[in-house]
Amino acid sequence: MDKNEAIARIEHLTEQLNIHNHNYYALDNPQITDLDFDMLLEELKFLELQWNYRLPDSPTQRVGGQINKQFQSVIHTYPMLSLDNTYSIEELGEFHTRISKLTESEFQYVCELKYDGVAIGLRYENGLLVRAVTRGDGIQGDDVTDNIKTIRTIPLRLSGNDYPAEFEIRGEVIMNRKGFEKFNDKRIESGEQPFANPRNATSGSLKLQDSSETAKRPLDCYLYLLLSDQLPSDSHYENLQKAAEWGFKISPHIKRYSGLDEVEAFIHSWEKRRVELDFDIDGIVIKVDSINRQEEMGYTAKSPRWAVAYKYKPEQGCTQLLSVDFYVGRTGVVTPVANLKPVHLSGSVVRRASLHNADIIAKLDVRIGDSVYVEKGGEIIPKIIGVDTSKRDLFAEELQFLENCPECGTKLIRSETEAQHYCPNDKACPPQMKGKIEHFISRKAMNIMSIGIEKVDLLYERGLVRNVADLYDLKPEQLLGLDKTFVDPLTGKKRTVTFQKKTVQNIVENIENSKQVPFARVLFGLGIRYVGETVATNIVEECHSMGRLMNMTFEELTTIAEVGDKVAQSIIDYFADADNVKLIERLMTAGVKMEGVEKVEKLSNALENKLVVISGVFSKSRDEMKVLVEQHGGKMVSSISKNTSFVLAGENMGPVKMKRARDLGVDLVSEEDFMEMIG
Repeated sequence: MDKNEAIARIEHLTEQLNIHNHNYYALDNPQITDLDFDMLLEELKFLELQWNYRLPDSPTQRVGGQINKQFQSVIHTYPMLSLDNTYSIEELGEFHTRISKLTESEFQYVCELKYDGVAIGLRYENGLLVRAVTRGDGIQGDDVTDNIKTIRTIPLRLSGNDYPAEFEIRGEVIMNRKGFEKFNDKRIESGEQPFANPRNATSGSLKLQDSSETAKRPLDCYLYLLLSDQLPSDSHYENLQKAAEWGFKISPHIKRYSGLDEVEAFIHSWEKRRVELDFDIDGIVIKVDSINRQEEMGYTAKSPRWAVAYKYKPEQGCTQLLSVDFYVGRTGVVTPVANLKPVHLSGSVVRRASLHNADIIAKLDVRIGDSVYVEKGGEIIPKIIGVDTSKRDLFAEELQFLENCPECGTKLIRSETEAQHYCPNDKACPPQMKGKIEHFISRKAMNIMSIGIEKVDLLYERGLVRNVADLYDLKPEQLLGLDKTFVDPLTGKKRTVTFQKKTVQNIVENIENSKQVPFARVLFGLGIRYVGETVATNIVEECHSMGRLMNMTFEELTTIAEVGDKVAQSIIDYFADADNVKLIERLMTAGVKMEGVEKVEKLSNALENKLVVISGVFSKSRDEMKVLVEQHGGKMVSSISKNTSFVLAGENMGPVKMKRARDLGVDLVSEEDFMEMIG
């Protein structure tokens, strides 16, 4: 094969594979087998590498591989506004009345499902995808093009030839429920924390630095808004139908109506039918169909006047409370979990719900046998929100909180300032011991992947690991072949854990690699009460070594940023315990880092001597924002005090922190102003 033949073959394979991709992922109508597709893709990879030639829409980009250390900020060509929300048919009627006054012309509505995902803007030039940008603050967002290219339902090159030369199309990146469950199972297996819901998993996936990791995640994308100076039609609805012809995944459930009665019927219909979908929606979006009418009605500072989102209330169900179990967490906190008669809720069967603590139980006055109302919001575990006392058995007794630990029998403690009961037996209570190990191996601490919660449970049960130092004594022959079937106490799902050869090899390698983890993360991983990430970093910057820290006095500790009396006493108490000192000595002997300060690349002194608290949601991840603070000379602190220089305040900042900042006269700095501060 000469070069011309190779190029012709590459172009042919690219075209055919893109067609097959669209048939499989967008149309759910595969024309060839998975094996045949994989063979053609491997041939294309080989030819592209051999002849150093690849088309911009090559399907080999779907597997990722590009690394983005920092996502470039891009100003939106068209501002990415949010929608006003409405929660009742009465409010929807008010919306209709309000916009009817803005035009003298008749207009129609388009109704669309409101996806519970992450908004994205895709820019195409001459039929090719050139850029994908997140919402950000609506004015500018992050360029995540490499990650978006891994989503197979997003076309890299459009079909046909009647699309505008330049345009943007907006949509929502989502993760369906089955994909989310499988993805979470893999995270648990590898020792990572599961995501709370598909939206959080999707958001995290789009901001991964390695696009090959994004490619492994089951992401999908529905498109719902075409923007261009050369739109095919004045009708929003017809523009979307045309976009479907070009290869975009457009929802088949979009409808166009002339009257508000039809819109209301659509809303009520999907409130009942949303459980039939394999992905989450949280409402219906209603838009004026005519683009000309949209422009006539105009915009407010934050949202278009011609569109509104009708938000559904979280789905509720009524079922019977059968019993209550009490579970002990890593810190000894005891949490009551209700066992329920199975009830269908938001597309899944709910068997358990959280009761939180003794105060909530008393407030609800919930009793065994009660008919209870259960709500499934954005979290994994539903919650009980009320009781139907009219159906209560006359002899039902008040539910009493346990007096002794359900695991070790120790008398439970509850302080006057806390809502939770906890078990003080942190030396021998099994869940607490296992919890310490789980915390130690977590990503933000020692990052020992491939073990996970269930494997920790199995290792503890077999007596191989009873504290974190035991991890460094493990031998491959001790692990190979270990297995156990677990039943998740909260979801009821069964799962078999097996230590196979590859798993054992990964565990041994990851334990060895953990010896290079910086000292600050080691200190955080020890789980000393009140010593979180920020406090651990501040302590290490001051003391530089474990030996120095172990000999610091109470007065010396309290001079460190974020270390008050409570934290200082907790550290003193920790090192006064001979067992803890012995544990530290074993970790030192194993080669775990117990000294040194992790250097952060200094970019400027713009925040020199500034103490910064971060709160809220940002266009970047919180970890990225923390790094920016440190790179420009600032120091992170976890709580607001009179010494705090400013609070970096994102969207949805907690009201308690906001009030405290205002009471103390601490400035609230927006993300935009912060970016100006650091240049």
